[in-house]
Amino acid sequence: MKSGGDSTTIDVEARSPSKGKGPVLAVHHVKEEKGGMKRGMAIIDLVLRIGAIVAALAAAATMGTSDQNLPFFTQFFQFEASYDDMPSFQFFLIAMSIVAGYLVLSLPFSIVSIVRPHASGPRLLLLILDLVALTLATSAAGAATSIVYLAHNGNASSNWLAICNQFGDFCRNVSGAVVASFVTVVTFMFLILLSALALRNHH
Repeated sequence: MKSGGDSTTIDVEARSPSKGKGPVLAVHHVKEEKGGMKRGMAIIDLVLRIGAIVAALAAAATMGTSDQNLPFFTQFFQFEASYDDMPSFQFFLIAMSIVAGYLVLSLPFSIVSIVRPHASGPRLLLLILDLVALTLATSAAGAATSIVYLAHNGNASSNWLAICNQFGDFCRNVSGAVVASFVTVVTFMFLILLSALALRNHH
């Protein structure tokens, strides 16, 4: 305030009523964008898990029903090909059944990630368990692939004869099961990538 002569001057400092609110609104806007992106990734995760369940169940069911008897037999021998004649196929069936069961149990955690997109606990748990399931599915698919290759092509060095010329239906079934298992493996890779991206964006 200044006074001089007959006049008095009062200086008033002007203040903006919205000072400091701009950055706060920007932060909230960024959080909403991140939440929407994480929710979208969680929805994709759920869809991929459902697809992986279908592929894993198809692999296990196809392998479990792989059985063929040839129409001719002798008094002492019956020509039959079945998955339980080979330990690799038995391991495949057990492993893919475990993977399918895990995927079903993981669905609630995936739904939690949709409802609470900022929660990192369920996503981290799924990432760890998906890595374990991926390892199991890959080992089962690899073991079965080697036997399917021998069934189609044989191996002269070890006197392993190709049997797919005689057991065509059996070979088609086990080959389809192996293809379904590799679909499951690829789906797991995408699931792990999604989880890693979601956890990276969390920080």
